[in-house]
Amino acid sequence: MKILVCISNVPDTTTKIKFVDDNKKLDVTGIQWVINPWDELSLTRALELKDDASTGVQKITVAHVGLVGSEPTIRKALAMGADDAIRVNSEPYDAFYVAFQLSEAIKSEAFDIILCGIESSDFNGSSVGGMLAEFIGYPSASAVSGLKIENRQVIINREIDGGKEIITLPTPLVAVVQKGIAKEPRIAAMRGIMMARTKPIKVVEPCSMEPPTEIISFEKPMPRAACKYIDADDPGKLISLLQNEAKIL
Repeated sequence: MKILVCISNVPDTTTKIKFVDDNKKLDVTGIQWVINPWDELSLTRALELKDDASTGVQKITVAHVGLVGSEPTIRKALAMGADDAIRVNSEPYDAFYVAFQLSEAIKSEAFDIILCGIESSDFNGSSVGGMLAEFIGYPSASAVSGLKIENRQVIINREIDGGKEIITLPTPLVAVVQKGIAKEPRIAAMRGIMMARTKPIKVVEPCSMEPPTEIISFEKPMPRAACKYIDADDPGKLISLLQNEAKIL
């Protein structure tokens, strides 16, 4: 059984975001790039499944759409324990474009399980996993918080309104995972870091297509207003502020 984990290359969450070119592009100067946290947890769960011999998982591949500058992030995934990687040599313009390029790059690989994080921490689009499943014609499950393999059947826990759902799916499938899929991301050991240097990264040129969306400009959110402290003995002032400033009463 082969598992593919789709990963994104995103700025560390402590990064101070700046824009250039009339606010059309992210200023990448000084940015520390990391594996998207949801994808990192997806990879961790895939590695846990491979560690269990009863699951039949023999190989884990990571796939990414990005230019050569993203390879250090791919190497991090290989250091965690992935066996090899596929990189589509293109800017990840939008979710539709990324999903299409991934589908073209992997269509001949016959993966049994494809894992995608629910969203990336930069654009938070929550779209690639579902689109990828449609492009390659695999059944998919979203909101996946647990995944195990028994007798080549995939047992999935899903978070739904008011509770949880447990379903069983045959392979191949796409699982869009969220919180709960793994407790903590796996930390790469020194041996894994050394081995990652020689693990193969297959570079695929992108298929010709125009991204269906265009970025007009980015805007930062408005700064938060200063916090106001109200004396506990003056509820009238609190009510006045809620009515006249916050306008929620």
